[in-house]
Amino acid sequence: MGLQWEAVVVNAVDPTALGRWWADALGWGAVIDSGGDVHIRPDADSHPEILFVAVPDPKQIQNRLHLDFRPENQEAEVQRLLALGARHADVGQGEQSWVVLADPEGNEFCVLSGRR
Repeated sequence: MGLQWEAVVVNAVDPTALGRWWADALGWGAVIDSGGDVHIRPDADSHPEILFVAVPDPKQIQNRLHLDFRPENQEAEVQRLLALGARHADVGQGEQSWVVLADPEGNEFCVLSGRR
């Protein structure tokens, strides 16, 4: 197939701060390019990456796309992310096995329960 996934792009008012937050949350390295965009990857030469690009206005509505993460220990990971500055988010999920959080700019993501 000729199509290869390169990146997930996240709009951010402060791409440097938000990119560094996600790099810390994921344990990834951060690379800032000359245009002020922030590229984070697990390793310098790996893909896909998460690319943070500058936009003038803060997020106003629920994401149309979000990331799901499956940690070894959901409770510990949720606590670690909250300590980094995430917050709980209500997107109408009700009682579920996953936890919905939002990053410092309000982008929602899910922390799933461990694999059974």
